[in-house]
Amino acid sequence: MSNENTGKDARRVAILVSGGGTNLQAIIDASRRGELPHANIALVVSSDRNAPALGRADKAGIDSLVLDETDYTKDGVFDTTRYDRNLLAVLKEYRIEIIALAGFLVFLGRDIIKEYENRIINVHPSLIPSFCGEGFKGLTVHEAALARGVKFTGATVHFVNEVIDGGKILEQKAVEVKERDTPETLQRRVMEQAEWIILPKTLETLCAGGF
Repeated sequence: MSNENTGKDARRVAILVSGGGTNLQAIIDASRRGELPHANIALVVSSDRNAPALGRADKAGIDSLVLDETDYTKDGVFDTTRYDRNLLAVLKEYRIEIIALAGFLVFLGRDIIKEYENRIINVHPSLIPSFCGEGFKGLTVHEAALARGVKFTGATVHFVNEVIDGGKILEQKAVEVKERDTPETLQRRVMEQAEWIILPKTLETLCAGGF
């Protein structure tokens, strides 16, 4: 998988994950369909050694490694500086040019963001600026959307900067909220109708020199 797009125009990409890896799978599937000609998926990094996403990477033949968040946490305090330093060393070793956060739950520090300025994208399960920022992740986002009573939600792909969900918006796609939705059904529809579509699309555009 990681060697499918190795032409001179293909950028080396790392996908950062923390959980099930459905967005990673969407990228893998898009690549297999020939929709990512400028992206060479060279590495998957997980912040959780038990993340099912690692199995998806292995099945696709993509190199993967773990920088487990718990190994960098002592007395409830996360060592962002040390995590950043080790992650940056790995990215350099793999000659990574572009980073995509696909359900990655660790907040990247200043060093990574500076080194990869305008080369890190993240997918968020709402139409930013709604339901984003500190504390909004996973089902929490969809619970908030339902509690607010919005008729449409969706997903956003944006550049990563030092403000949580604060980077420039690159792509958005709206999804209808249905009357009997639960957070779980809404989450699934947002993934299927928005996240899995716009994340691979935006990644290809960035790798091709867009934005």
